[in-house]
Amino acid sequence: MSNILKLFLSFFKIGAFSFGGGYAMLPLMKETVIDIHGWMTNSEFIDILAISEMTPGPIAINMATFLGYRVSGILGSIVATLSVILPSFIVMSLIFYFVNKFKNSPYSDYFFRGIRPIVLGLIASAAISVAMDAYVDLKSVIISLIIFYLVAFKKLNAIYAIILAGLMGLMVY
Repeated sequence: MSNILKLFLSFFKIGAFSFGGGYAMLPLMKETVIDIHGWMTNSEFIDILAISEMTPGPIAINMATFLGYRVSGILGSIVATLSVILPSFIVMSLIFYFVNKFKNSPYSDYFFRGIRPIVLGLIASAAISVAMDAYVDLKSVIISLIIFYLVAFKKLNAIYAIILAGLMGLMVY
């Protein structure tokens, strides 16, 4: 099977079976690109995750674009990006149709309430998985705790948090 077809099928599956946005996609994306296809290492995945968070746009699309480029150049980048968003486009088109048709049904409300815990679980799984690979020593733990405190409790802007964490990393390493 060609790399382009593998990219399409892999990222279509990631887009189709990950609910809740980019962070919820991380466990499936990590399993697909590292464990199944071996397109990159854990360390490279964490680096690309960091770059994808810093660049404008949704994290899953940024990662798909980079990984596609890495595997098959510009065509791979286009295929991976389009295939990761195609399921959402299809689902949103169907949801728009059915929500308008069944917007007063209690079953649609039950369905969406049932999805919420799944999304939380996927995001928590992604956070734990990234943390296990990102914490390479005590310094990285301390930096992340400081940044967490500043963002969660002092409401530091995420852009400033990224810059501050980078500067702290430069100072301690």
